[in-house]
Amino acid sequence: MVRRFTKLSAKLIGQGTLVVDLSLEEAANKESEEERLNLKKKSPIRLQALLPELLQKKRGVLESPSVGSGGGNAKEGEGGSSTCRETRAQVCFAEFPRNKMAHPEEGFPLQHQSGSGSGTTVTSMAPKSMTMAARCNRASVVTDGVIFFGGALVALLLVWSCWSFVAPVPSSPNFPPILSSNSASVLRGIDDDGDEPLVLGPTAACSEDEAALRRRELEMPTFYDDPGVTYAVGQGRIGDWDGKRRRWLRDHPWLARGAEERVLLVTGSQPRPCRNPIGDHFLLRFFKNKVDYCRLQGCEVFYNNALLHREMFTFWAKIPVLRAAMVAHPEAEWLWWVDSDAAFTDMDFRLPLRRYRAHNLVVHGWPQLVYESKSWVSLNAGVFLIRNCQWSVDFMDRWAKMGPQSPDYDKWGEIQRATTKDKAFPESDDQSGLVYILLKEKEQWGNKIYLESDYYFEGYWLDIVAGLENATERYEEVERGVAALRRRHAEVVSRAYGELRREYLKGEGYHKGSRRRPFITHFTGCQPCSGDHNKMYSGESCSAGMQRALNFADNQILRNYGFKRRGLLDSDPIEPLPYGYPAA
Repeated sequence: MVRRFTKLSAKLIGQGTLVVDLSLEEAANKESEEERLNLKKKSPIRLQALLPELLQKKRGVLESPSVGSGGGNAKEGEGGSSTCRETRAQVCFAEFPRNKMAHPEEGFPLQHQSGSGSGTTVTSMAPKSMTMAARCNRASVVTDGVIFFGGALVALLLVWSCWSFVAPVPSSPNFPPILSSNSASVLRGIDDDGDEPLVLGPTAACSEDEAALRRRELEMPTFYDDPGVTYAVGQGRIGDWDGKRRRWLRDHPWLARGAEERVLLVTGSQPRPCRNPIGDHFLLRFFKNKVDYCRLQGCEVFYNNALLHREMFTFWAKIPVLRAAMVAHPEAEWLWWVDSDAAFTDMDFRLPLRRYRAHNLVVHGWPQLVYESKSWVSLNAGVFLIRNCQWSVDFMDRWAKMGPQSPDYDKWGEIQRATTKDKAFPESDDQSGLVYILLKEKEQWGNKIYLESDYYFEGYWLDIVAGLENATERYEEVERGVAALRRRHAEVVSRAYGELRREYLKGEGYHKGSRRRPFITHFTGCQPCSGDHNKMYSGESCSAGMQRALNFADNQILRNYGFKRRGLLDSDPIEPLPYGYPAA
């Protein structure tokens, strides 16, 4: 058998070391070249040599010590071994087919042909030279092993990174896991104190680029192609909504990451200009306040000022908006209704979504006032979280049956007044309707409704605005003692500073009179747009209270831009903050 080098390539892998790949041709000793070509078989062999040794070979020919055609002599074999050991200029046979290896005591002939096709040198390895080749082989095997395991580790990390985008999602309390193992999301838990942020927007899939996914969206069938899926209240029940959402998210994997905790804030106002001369100004400021909060905390906002059902007006108008938003946003797990006259007054606070994982509706309320006092103000329907699921679709259909579009609207007003002892007006309203459902249909709906009273999920403004300066003083007191909280920073990382600040305020609580910032301040009864405020208080007190709450919240935003109001009224000047504020 003869071996002929027919291909030579080299690659630098270290300091002066090359990996040389040669293709060998094996052919039996045949009489004709044609027979050799018909029987040739290629096998790779990997060689390592020093860079200077190869550079000296202008034509890429590696020379070996010439010996006789027999097994060679010990001296020449030792010479070859000395060269491999001392100068490492001799080729070390690193990868050689086991079934082709000669016995250590046998000579192994090698025919080495230059690139020109002429001048061959035949060498034979004596036992000692084979021993040194074996030593080189062992060293090369170790090197190749390290390279192999390093490559395997890199491949494992790449697979793990891709898999993190498609890991299975824990199932929702309402339906089986939204996503399959091919397109699931990575969820981030939020503890009862809100220690984890809300999940930010969509993330691109690992296996496909965004452009390809968008192109596919134009072709793939979805539940939107079903004429039976409607956006409007009263046009038929949506069936299998959980399954429709699950399949839609499976087909849109770039929206799957964090889907179980994605929040869409929904708010709005009437379609016409306000009657109150400063009403539109206040609505704009309330909307800016919500946008500021969602920019910091990573939720999306939908503001609606269209009446989606002509007969569902005033406080009933929210139900058609939420129904349409559920269909329009299958990527959102929670829809968060916030009345237009409610303001975020703690920009650091985050919803403790994990607390509500077994519930579908979260309302600010007190169980004792609902079930014992049966008061229509035992809860507030102006701010609530509702899960985007089949339960919620059916619940809103049930809730809406008490609305003004129902032929039984007047009857429901009478029923609500008979059920809630302190309801003063005869019309059916959404808040009294919710109390009625909890009292009379608790077995069907009540176990999925969470009455939140541990913090100001929404707080009555008269209980809050008088203490806003005290809250400011308390926070500045904390910051004067903690240098890290006085550091200037980018707005996008302000969440981390809010978490640190919360650690120093744990003892304050959220009770009435606390010096901790209230989460949401709700100006119930003020009616900033129409000006038809509750007769319990004057229009001036409503206007001053809204100014104070909105400026209190705006100071938290302006702080990230290096400014603040000197006081909480609109007439107070805005001034730049000194370096190191509030310690300076």
